[in-house]
Amino acid sequence: MTIFVTGATGYIGGSIAARLIAEGSEVRGLVRSADKAGLLAAAGVTPVLGDLDDAALLTREARAASGVVNAASSDHRAALEALIEGLAGSGKPLLHTSGSSVVADNARGDFASDMILDDDTPFTPEPGKAARAAIDRLVRAAADRGVRSAVLCNTMIYGVGQGLHRDSVQVPRLIAQARRSGIVRHVGQGANIWSNVHIDDLVDLYLAALAQAPAGSFYFVENGEASFRHIAEAISRRLGLGPPQAWSVEDAAGEWGYLQAVYTFGSNSRVRGVRARGELGWRPRHGSLTEWIEREA
Repeated sequence: MTIFVTGATGYIGGSIAARLIAEGSEVRGLVRSADKAGLLAAAGVTPVLGDLDDAALLTREARAASGVVNAASSDHRAALEALIEGLAGSGKPLLHTSGSSVVADNARGDFASDMILDDDTPFTPEPGKAARAAIDRLVRAAADRGVRSAVLCNTMIYGVGQGLHRDSVQVPRLIAQARRSGIVRHVGQGANIWSNVHIDDLVDLYLAALAQAPAGSFYFVENGEASFRHIAEAISRRLGLGPPQAWSVEDAAGEWGYLQAVYTFGSNSRVRGVRARGELGWRPRHGSLTEWIEREA
């Protein structure tokens, strides 16, 4: 089996590629530079030089592969159109990596939402996430073109990646800011809550979806949740720093950019991955994010 992976040098794609190789698959990985191509090759991935704007390359690789995992971008519509074109009529799997900020609100850290969505709950995305939601619908609709497509909507990911890129986004950036400044911070009051999942459990689900996800599927990927205040408190204990402090969106935007301050660190994103457990038999093995921070981060 040959799987084409976009984002093979990244945290998610690299971890998926490493597991696929360990289990006997061949992996071809999209890579933009010769330097990283060499690193991929050393890790057992066959490098494919190119980028997400090269539609002809993406279509050709998708057509030749046994399946495709898009882990490079949740927001590059043209790349998904090219991959779908390559897989059309084949019945082969296309897994698209989305993110649960697609259901995020504009809490700015100041309240915990009581809205908890499962895989089948209708929702209207915030304007800044409408384009991503439309791409998710495009991927699911590829089922009508003979593609066994599935959207995996990942929550806050933690744990050490198994590929070239070892760190996820949210927790490592909070820790890095705290190390530089000596102050652990959360946006607003830190009352906002995100669901989360360990990278190893996430990879388990991707492999299960490659093997058996029905065409047009959508899966929230989660195994617990925590408020940003509790995450910040765990970071404080881990680093031996004082109590966390509130940060306005404007100040946080100076560190991470406005959209990340609002959606990545200041929003609520509470979901439940019901379908993955029931339909694919997914059984996450890892527990609390805050305990992981205190022990391993």
